[in-house]
Amino acid sequence: MIVQQYKKMLEGKSVIRELSEFAAERGKEIGYENVFDFSLGNPSVPVPQQFNDALTDLLQSKSSIELHGYSPSLGIPSVRKKVAESLNNRFGMNYRAEHIFMTSAAAGAVAHALRCVTVPGDEVLAFVPFFPEYRPYIELTGAILKTVPADKETFQINFEVFEELINKKTMAVLINTPNNPSGAVYSADTLRRLAELLRSKEKEYGHDIFLISDEPYREIVFAGVESPYVSSFYDNSLSCYSYSKSLSLPGERIGYLAVNPACTDADLIVAMCGQISRGIGHNCPSSIIQLAVAEVLDLTADMSVYETNMNLIYNQLIELGMSCVKPGGTFYIFPKALEEDAASFCRKALQYDLILVPADSFGCPGYFRMAYCIDTDKVARSLPALRRFIKDNYH
Repeated sequence: MIVQQYKKMLEGKSVIRELSEFAAERGKEIGYENVFDFSLGNPSVPVPQQFNDALTDLLQSKSSIELHGYSPSLGIPSVRKKVAESLNNRFGMNYRAEHIFMTSAAAGAVAHALRCVTVPGDEVLAFVPFFPEYRPYIELTGAILKTVPADKETFQINFEVFEELINKKTMAVLINTPNNPSGAVYSADTLRRLAELLRSKEKEYGHDIFLISDEPYREIVFAGVESPYVSSFYDNSLSCYSYSKSLSLPGERIGYLAVNPACTDADLIVAMCGQISRGIGHNCPSSIIQLAVAEVLDLTADMSVYETNMNLIYNQLIELGMSCVKPGGTFYIFPKALEEDAASFCRKALQYDLILVPADSFGCPGYFRMAYCIDTDKVARSLPALRRFIKDNYH
């Protein structure tokens, strides 16, 4: 008999992927340039030329066996060393190569981190709104996801409810800043308060509580906003990173797990990740991509277009009388729908070829997400359709 748990999951397909597929089919009918597809967070800017140059140089100067063979299960040592040095230089940390585990992007890092610090029956707290895949990431380990309702005024942490929900079964807290889908960036004050609370609860409960920080949008931060490095606030922290967004490399699936050197068993966790990989079949990310990324660690793609797009959409939403917390980063915006049922709101938007994602699966009913990682020209052309949609249905 096939496993019923996964069979049942087929009934709850990703709304984001379904809408993206709908947009692609609609594009075949009217031209994709006429479909205002805000569904999928797929970076829209080119990779830095230096990354392509690094790839070219590697292909011309290294042997095919070195470039295309298996990497060591923990990642290529020279790459891990460079990642550690880059983090130390940028954020004042003291990582060594032994604290870096190369992964298939941030998803692979989160998958390993959860298995390092939880066993079936443990609880993991996450903050609404959250990336929908957190649910399978956590629940398929046997751990239990508990969600903290949003502070909808700011989308910072709702500490009052958080303190009510954290308990002796809590072994990990999973955060995402800058946040998908809200675009909120946790402030230094928020992170200090979170760290103080976790230290206090560790003492009260007599066990470690790990802070797992999912941070693929770390570099996408807008003018006047600071994005503090989470692991600098709390010793028992595991940083999960991806180059998918900062370098526009989502298809290459490359990232890392960085273990805070001050955390409990810091020198064992990366080695444990190697053992976890044996069980989940997630090991040896692409050798050539590891080597190429190592040459451009402190660079990013030109991501200024995201802030331009955000301002265009945010200003239009506010002009239309909609409620929306202005994003501090990422390439998402998270307005409140103009009716209680956001799914109904988004279905109506389809009639105007606006592809919007209802936020029920993000844990925040009544809201919707727009991924504005598309050409600015297309964003500008979408605004009349947005105005017509709102005028025809809600004014």
